Amino acid sequence: MIRTYLDHAATTPLRPQALAALEEGWRLWANPSSPHAEGRAARRALEDARERIKNALGWTGELVFTSGASEAAVLALNHAQAGSRLVSTVEHESILRAATGATQLPVGSDGALDLDVMARELAAADDPLVAVQSLNSETGNRQDLCAIAEIVRAAGGLLLVDASQSAGKYQLPCAPDMVILSAHKFGGPIGIGALLVKDWAMLRAGGGQERGYRTGTENLPGALAMAAALEAGGAACMTFDADEILLPFAAEIRAAGGTWLADRLAAPTRYIHALAMPNLSATAQLMRFDLAGIAVSQGSACSSGSLRTSHVLAAIGLPDELAARTIRISLGWNTTRAELQRFCDAWLGMARPAAGRAA
Repeated sequence: MIRTYLDHAATTPLRPQALAALEEGWRLWANPSSPHAEGRAARRALEDARERIKNALGWTGELVFTSGASEAAVLALNHAQAGSRLVSTVEHESILRAATGATQLPVGSDGALDLDVMARELAAADDPLVAVQSLNSETGNRQDLCAIAEIVRAAGGLLLVDASQSAGKYQLPCAPDMVILSAHKFGGPIGIGALLVKDWAMLRAGGGQERGYRTGTENLPGALAMAAALEAGGAACMTFDADEILLPFAAEIRAAGGTWLADRLAAPTRYIHALAMPNLSATAQLMRFDLAGIAVSQGSACSSGSLRTSHVLAAIGLPDELAARTIRISLGWNTTRAELQRFCDAWLGMARPAAGRAA
């Protein structure tokens, strides 16, 4: 059976250029922190990868390599030279765990951060750090980072942006102080990520590697592959116009009694979509799609095994009964028109009999 993969928000396949870069890195086996000739050669390759990533993203500040987005979040939230922490209620689980005790900022039913509430909380905060996800991993909604950055800056705070889902698809958001990256979201390997920092003074040091901001031997093959993936186009899906399929499909979803969540969102994107089928649970849908050779998901991969209602869908006020029927599809750099159409046909094939039985 030829399978269709539509779970790129969880992880996207390795780009061929990234695989070639991994192999190159494995041949440079020395420790980049070693002072001998072999170590110096590895160090040159690592620093070259660092600069290539910054150039690909248009970032003029500093870059700390990490093991992924979760470590970058811990580094930023635990080592930032700031006082109060504030995070939105729709952040990824890794951000919420790293920001235990932080003030949570609500979003509206459209998924957009409530800027008035944020401004009030910032006015009462001491030397604040605000963490906001640029593109939500469950709904696909984008936050207005330019407006958020302006308010945070006026309050004298720092802005941490989780760009795990947007890097490689969109340009970096307006005026962030720190940015979280995860290579396996844009065609790089699992196990490598980065924290972009505008200025080293924004972080407290706490390690022996990465300019003293991280412990652990640097992942040279991963860094090279991360750079290659971004230079090859990152996660951008540019081979066809997905809206040509998705817009008519959304109309058919509504006609079948389903819910196309993008209808409710402030700034939906074409890469991630949440949709609810009438009278069939998300768990049942996932099983049926998998048997049909189609990989989709039920929210974030980090919490999909939990029986709890998605905190993201709860935060935007989606009723539990509707959230329980909601699945996510996410497109990536190698998604094809035929794959997306196959999913749409399969969804409608499942939804119409379910709606008929309910009637």
